[in-house]
Amino acid sequence: MSNLPEPGKIGWTDLTVPNADEVRDFYAAVVGWRPAPVPMGGYDDYSMLQHDSDQPVAGVCHSRGVNDGLPPVWLIYITVPDLDASLREVLARGGEIVRPTRGMGGARYTVISDPAGAVCALYQPESSQT
Repeated sequence: MSNLPEPGKIGWTDLTVPNADEVRDFYAAVVGWRPAPVPMGGYDDYSMLQHDSDQPVAGVCHSRGVNDGLPPVWLIYITVPDLDASLREVLARGGEIVRPTRGMGGARYTVISDPAGAVCALYQPESSQT
């Protein structure tokens, strides 16, 4: 049985903000998430864990480095089986590529906007790459 997210499902959610430490503490107090540092080379972003387990449920990131310029919104990562094919459809159907494709632990993702301007990321897990 695979533990990879199924195509079409939201596989991850994160928030990128200038004040990640403050926002990390906000969500820890408000919803009970526990932060786990994610080293980013000179600073930490955070995986937020469920209050009663080590299951990561979201990320809180600094708007610097690879996340510089991302909007301060909860960004969802939607799993797709073929990122390149999905990106061709984004462009053909009036969407835009907001951030070029990047690697993340063997997987790939791209931040896009739809024709209405809503932003999300498309995510292709490592095992579904050709």
